[in-house]
Amino acid sequence: MKQILRYFTGLLLIVLMTFQLSQAKIHIVAAENFYGNIASLIGGDYVEVNSIINNPDTDPHLFTTSTKTAIAINKAQIIIFNGAGYDPWMQQLLNAQSSNNKVAVINVAELMQVKKGANPHIWYQPATFRTLAQTLADKFSQIDPKHKKTFELNLQTFLQRYEKIDKQIQTIKDSTSGLKVTATEPVFNYMAQALGFKMLGTKFQWVIMNDAEPTPQMFIAYQQLFTQKKVQLLFYNLQVKDDQTAKILALAQKNNIPVVGVYETMPQNNNVITWLSSTLDQVEKALNELNNHDK
Repeated sequence: MKQILRYFTGLLLIVLMTFQLSQAKIHIVAAENFYGNIASLIGGDYVEVNSIINNPDTDPHLFTTSTKTAIAINKAQIIIFNGAGYDPWMQQLLNAQSSNNKVAVINVAELMQVKKGANPHIWYQPATFRTLAQTLADKFSQIDPKHKKTFELNLQTFLQRYEKIDKQIQTIKDSTSGLKVTATEPVFNYMAQALGFKMLGTKFQWVIMNDAEPTPQMFIAYQQLFTQKKVQLLFYNLQVKDDQTAKILALAQKNNIPVVGVYETMPQNNNVITWLSSTLDQVEKALNELNNHDK
């Protein structure tokens, strides 16, 4: 009888400790999974992260909110969203919530001083993830000061690992600065700029991104980027599958223009560093293909 009592007493203690640990965690909601991933990397065991948009097989522009999303936001202590008009549904949900001074809201576009109307794909700006990581380490330390040292160490580890991305960017920039490129949408344009590429056809890209119809003149001018070999590389959004994109990809293939697919949503089983690194690997692969064509 005593052994049974000790067994159930021990089991109860484990359950209580697990419950207390879950209650002690900082609850975070991120509109996009790459921002949620940074929160997980910096917060470690002391945060619980719910990323709303996390499926790389769907178009994030088609996302619609649900009651589940609203409930998650209502429970959050920290809310992270992109801003700059990319995820307006998040701002609408925040406006609908009752006032809660305990919630820290991080608008990443405002953090990076990117205004509404500018290119919203700021996660491809090399400084964005570093800046957000530092901001989150500070926020976590304010909410949970007893684990401040852990957050600082996690931040240091993240920044050290992120140096790999900086090195890859510099390597590509040193060898191909000034390369003329284009894209189906302005998803990768911040990174293209960091790589030293010259991006052409931006007006066409914005029309496609906003799901509008380009004028015939605009489409002819964009086609000439390929037919007249004005560009040497094409970036396209892997999450958008439509006739317009298919025509552009076929045009690039016909004119021997290497193509690099990029995601708006981080693929599963990745973290932000492996994701960016693999994307830059694809850029280098395409550049090698381009060099082989030129020989």
